[in-house]
Amino acid sequence: MMKRFVQLAFALAGASAGYYLGPKLFGVLLRSPLNFGEVPVPHLIGAILGAIILFVAAIWLADPIVSWIKWVEERLVKIPAADGLFGALGLIFGLIIAFLIQQPLSSLPIPGVSRVLPFVLSGFLGYIGFRVGYKKRDELITVFTLGRQSREKAKQREKQAAAIQEHKILDTSVIIDGRIADICRTGFLEGTLVIPGFVLEELQHIADSSDLLKRNRGRRGLDILNKIQKELDVKVMIYEGDFEDIQEVDSKLVKLAKVLGGKVVTNDFNLNKVCELQGVKVLNINDLANAVKPVVLPGEEIHVQVIKDGKEHGQGVAYLDDGTMIVIEGGREFIGDEIDVLVTSVLQTSAGRMIFAKPKLLERAL
Repeated sequence: MMKRFVQLAFALAGASAGYYLGPKLFGVLLRSPLNFGEVPVPHLIGAILGAIILFVAAIWLADPIVSWIKWVEERLVKIPAADGLFGALGLIFGLIIAFLIQQPLSSLPIPGVSRVLPFVLSGFLGYIGFRVGYKKRDELITVFTLGRQSREKAKQREKQAAAIQEHKILDTSVIIDGRIADICRTGFLEGTLVIPGFVLEELQHIADSSDLLKRNRGRRGLDILNKIQKELDVKVMIYEGDFEDIQEVDSKLVKLAKVLGGKVVTNDFNLNKVCELQGVKVLNINDLANAVKPVVLPGEEIHVQVIKDGKEHGQGVAYLDDGTMIVIEGGREFIGDEIDVLVTSVLQTSAGRMIFAKPKLLERAL
């Protein structure tokens, strides 16, 4: 296939040369002793003769030319892509510079120089550009890589800034609970705390309740909000908007979380489940508290004070400092005393963790 292409290229080149040079050649022959007379249609005949001559020459020259093309192809294939790319870019820049320089040189009044010098200059600068691009490929790759790395770092900083500005929407239960203030003080909760206006209204209704317990809980929630705003280094935003078509406060919280693209902070089990069903992210204070409780394994020894009796006969109940309840078999007779107990099992429930144990004294007696 390549050989046929070379022969066709030679024939086309011969036809082109014969088309333009044929009339001149026939004119010279007309004035020479070998006068063939005037040749009709000299352009066409010259093209045919030129195509035939070069096609016949291509029969002998096609094989070495094809071999040379394959050799060049093999050499080019072996060149790494980066080397060839930057070499080609250098060649292009060199030719562009040569083109800009040769414009004023072509107008020089020196005979021959104005025609020869541009070709020499193009070849020289093209070669220099190729060599410079080839030699400096590592430095150029580093420059492009640094630019890409800087863009990636900028994107990472934008993502981090967006994460810091993430909205954490507080519900009524988590405000009344009060532990949210301690969590904010430790710095584990980042972003902007959003307090919806409808949550504030619910807190005010609870604080104005005729029931003493509800009134105290509502006032405690308002005190916690004031504490977060005035004493803690946390950004707080009061969201004044409301969703009048929605009546339930929990449904409004879910809607607000979708609008702001934030997370709901709660310790309400039912609201937690609703948010999960609606695809809203939730930060549950109770889950956090259970996660940070110390791990107790069966067989460990704990020193506790038995507070009261349990539901089953002979059971006693004690509590750890974090509020975890310990059910002690046979611990009823030790109510009011501080004893050492051995953990027998640990039960994790949705309400928290429960530890079952036996008095160490009874274990020794057995």
